[in-house]
Amino acid sequence: MPDLLDRYPFSSGTYHEMLDERGRLRSHWRRLHEYLQRSSPAHLVQRQALLARQIQENGVTYNVYADPKGADRPWELDLLPHVIAADEWQRIEAGIAQRARLLNAVLADLYGPQRLIADGLLPAELVFGHNNFLWPCQGVKPPEGTFLHMYAVDLARTADGRWWVTADRTQAPTGAGYALENRQIIARALPDIYRDLKVRHLSGFFETLQQTLARQAPADDEAPLVVVLTPGRFNESYFEHLYLARHLGYPLVEGGDLTVRDARVYLKTLNGLRRVHAIMRRLDDDFCDPLELRTDSALGVPGLLEAVRQGQVLVANALGSGVLESPGLLGFLPKISEHLFGEELILPSIATWWCGEPPVMEQALEKLPDLLFKPAFPSQRFIPAFGRDLDEARSQALARRVRARPYAYVAQELAQLSQAPVLQADGQGLLARAVGMRVYAVASADGYRVLPGGLARVAAQANADVVSMQRGGASKDTWVLGERAPLIEPWKGRRSIGVHDLIRRDPYLPSRVVENLYWFGRYSERCDGSARLLRIMLARYVDGDDPLALQAAVDLAERVGLLPDAEEGEQGDTLPQRLVTALLGEEWIFSLRATLQRLHWAASQVRGKLSRENWQALVELQREAQSLEAGEPDLGELLDFLNRLVMSLAALSGFALDDMTRDEGWSFLMIGRRIERLRFLSSTLAGFLRGAAVKDQAALDWLLELANSSITYRSRYMAVPQLIPVLDLLLLDEQNPHAVLFQLRQVSRSLHRLNESFESPRDDSLARLARRLAAVDLGNLDNPLFGDSGVQAALDGLAGLLESIGDASGQASDRLALRHFAHVDDVSQRTVSV
Repeated sequence: MPDLLDRYPFSSGTYHEMLDERGRLRSHWRRLHEYLQRSSPAHLVQRQALLARQIQENGVTYNVYADPKGADRPWELDLLPHVIAADEWQRIEAGIAQRARLLNAVLADLYGPQRLIADGLLPAELVFGHNNFLWPCQGVKPPEGTFLHMYAVDLARTADGRWWVTADRTQAPTGAGYALENRQIIARALPDIYRDLKVRHLSGFFETLQQTLARQAPADDEAPLVVVLTPGRFNESYFEHLYLARHLGYPLVEGGDLTVRDARVYLKTLNGLRRVHAIMRRLDDDFCDPLELRTDSALGVPGLLEAVRQGQVLVANALGSGVLESPGLLGFLPKISEHLFGEELILPSIATWWCGEPPVMEQALEKLPDLLFKPAFPSQRFIPAFGRDLDEARSQALARRVRARPYAYVAQELAQLSQAPVLQADGQGLLARAVGMRVYAVASADGYRVLPGGLARVAAQANADVVSMQRGGASKDTWVLGERAPLIEPWKGRRSIGVHDLIRRDPYLPSRVVENLYWFGRYSERCDGSARLLRIMLARYVDGDDPLALQAAVDLAERVGLLPDAEEGEQGDTLPQRLVTALLGEEWIFSLRATLQRLHWAASQVRGKLSRENWQALVELQREAQSLEAGEPDLGELLDFLNRLVMSLAALSGFALDDMTRDEGWSFLMIGRRIERLRFLSSTLAGFLRGAAVKDQAALDWLLELANSSITYRSRYMAVPQLIPVLDLLLLDEQNPHAVLFQLRQVSRSLHRLNESFESPRDDSLARLARRLAAVDLGNLDNPLFGDSGVQAALDGLAGLLESIGDASGQASDRLALRHFAHVDDVSQRTVSV
């Protein structure tokens, strides 16, 4: 078998992670190489496909705005890990812990005495000109003096093999959740070699984070409530927010879920306000409080900073910590470290010049062809410029811009990144790609603890200078070799949970989540009803053997607003176009496509309440719909799609019944499903009774299909559909979950129990309608004394009662929303409802 390295592009002037300067395997890579060499190309391709499948099933995404792959772009992960030897890691670990301690001390000074500025170790312009230096945070002292609860650093290895710091991440460092997910996926894909190499575990890092937040939270004698604050599902790393919240056991909340009362932060739940003691924020500094910071922010919590100032809530990382992310600070840290601690930096920063100092600016401009020029502050929005890519005219233009606004520019040396192996698509060999690594540290009672691993990122193309996930790069799991440390010892002071502390419902369920669960239920049912009616019309149009039954279904679809009206002057042969519009129309707000999008939106807001299998069913459902949008499907393909869609929606119903805990969220989801089914059954049956085909056998047959009751009817009567038994089954049968009376009584009872639980005013309107419906005598339709006019009058009266039920169900939904979901102080995203 040929060696995987036979076609590997080795170059002597570059540092290769897997190979030494003579092209030989490094000792800590040998066992992994032997394992890969023993595997066939087909096996390696199958392992890479397993990664992709697990990423898809787990819903791991990295959102890139305006990305052609869609809002939920799948996470990219390479099969080969990034391997670090134990002795090398010791130096990296010590350097990162040292750097985290240093930066925490810098923050304490900047928001305290500001001696570093007074002593000339930091230029005031670089600090005060940064839009993440928050003057309102001046003088705020966090518990234990910890400003940085989690810190991340970007590292790159140059041609001489040394690691250099390229950036510090101090505001809300991202990627630790992705690193943990990478580890779980790769460990399952390569279980034998993972176990044999004794790769160090990651779990202790996150337990340390839990300990720190619990210890520092101002909880007094209460059990501390910690939440993860996210800007929402459109954030690029929203999956990580959700993943970390699940892993740490914290509620995932948005700004509108929190409120500040008397300088204390509370979570809005269905059962009232719950005190929040600590917030792990995934939100940028200035967005966190629209009252004192960025006034146009709709993502933050008004009054949050005052709560922090009074010591009533812990925010991690501390507000204002983003000021340290300016690349201009890198050049000043070595002297600051010597000044504060008498230590040289173990991990040096890449050579950096802040152009705000005239001599430094001139030095940078002299080396312009060899440097990268980038903004010193996030408020300066211009594209970084590589000096080597500029011709003479553009170089001179850049120099003029730098001299005009020197404080806004930072110049950095270009690092020739090391090369890591990635697997070829066919599994036949290895390719070399530029690699960088992000490593994390977390504050503990004994200093900073470093994650034994990290998020390695590789470039998408050969000879790339920049490694970025937003530019199509992939990630790698980072394996630190050596003896595995014992799992973290039990928490000191951890609160034991006894029998009296048992909880059998979620006490921290945000009302926003419950609202979206409610609409998730409604949209699920709405999609099901629309899909069934569209399938009936499409199937009968394709078959073409019963135009009367088809016309009756079309008339009903027009009555209930599912089918757009034909334009004036158009002939009946436009029905296929109208059906396609009802299915996939972008402009038609009642199209099935639009309803599916609302369903997916509501589901994305409650993803943390759905099992992995439930979410995967939704992803598959959305993927099938998108596949239709990509081309011009024929009617047969549309019919096949509707068949699969109805089955997928039935699976969602099964998940709701058997896959969710029966808490308040589940109750509202089921109420939403029942209200929507009741509304759909009432409106469609009322429309059918007012139509001309009320006694047509073929029309009655599809009416049973619409109500998913065909098998029940046939097994009971063993006869063709007839009006009275069909109406009895679909209106009055209390054993049929697709009968109006069944759903009416279920909704009435559910709302009654809900009103009792929350001590809301009692409403008997649905119960009265249920009694009226139960008293309906279908014998009026079978009495020859009434004649045709009497029968029609009875049908019209029954249709009117059904219309009243449909109206009442909508009113019940409005009352429920006002009682449980409306918050007068919300500045949050609202659920899309139509």
